[in-house]
Amino acid sequence: MLLEVALSFLLYAFVSGITPGPANLCSLSVAMKSGKSVAIKQWYGLFTGYTIVALASVFIVYFISSAFESFIEVFSFIGAIYIAYLAISLLLQAIKSYNEIRNNRATGNFRTGLFVQLTNVKIMVFCLTAITTYMLPYHQDFPHILIFGLVLPFTGPVCNLAWLFAGVLLQGIFRKHHRIFYTLMGLSLLSQIHFDNAAH
Repeated sequence: MLLEVALSFLLYAFVSGITPGPANLCSLSVAMKSGKSVAIKQWYGLFTGYTIVALASVFIVYFISSAFESFIEVFSFIGAIYIAYLAISLLLQAIKSYNEIRNNRATGNFRTGLFVQLTNVKIMVFCLTAITTYMLPYHQDFPHILIFGLVLPFTGPVCNLAWLFAGVLLQGIFRKHHRIFYTLMGLSLLSQIHFDNAAH
C-alpha cells in the first residue's frame, strides 16, 4: 500500500473514529456516571463487537459483495431503531435526579458494549468503505483483506478511549450538570439517525 494511501486511510479512520456516534457517546455517558473501571468493561465489549463487524465486512466484501446494498439497508434500519432507543433513554435520564442515576447499575458492561457495536451502522459503513476503498484497489486476495480487517478494530475503539477518559475527567461536572449532558447526548444521537438515513 502506497504511503499516501496509508496516510489517507489513517486520517479517514481517525475522523470516523473520533466523531460522535453511539459507541463514543455510550462510553462518555458510562464513564461520567460510573467511572473508569465500569467503562473499561464496556469498552471490551465495544472492541469485541467492532472486531466482529470488521471480520464480517471482510467476508461480505470477499464472498458476497453483491449483497452490499441489502446488508446495509437492513442494518441501517436496525441500527436506527437502536440509536433511537439509546437517545430516548438518555433523554429520560435527563429528568432523573443524580442519585437515581447513580443507583442504577444496569448500564456499562461487556454485553452492552457488544450490542452497541453489533447494531452500529456507523462502523459497518466505515469497515465496508475502508476495505473497498483502501484495500481492494491494491490487493484482492483473501489473506490481505483479512489482515486489513484485523487492523480495523485498532482504529475506532482506540479513538473511543478518548471519549471514555474524557468521561472520567468530566465526572465532577457531570454530578452538577447531568441533565445538560444527557440532553445533549440524546439530541446528538437523534441527529445521528437523521444523518444515517440521509446517507442511505
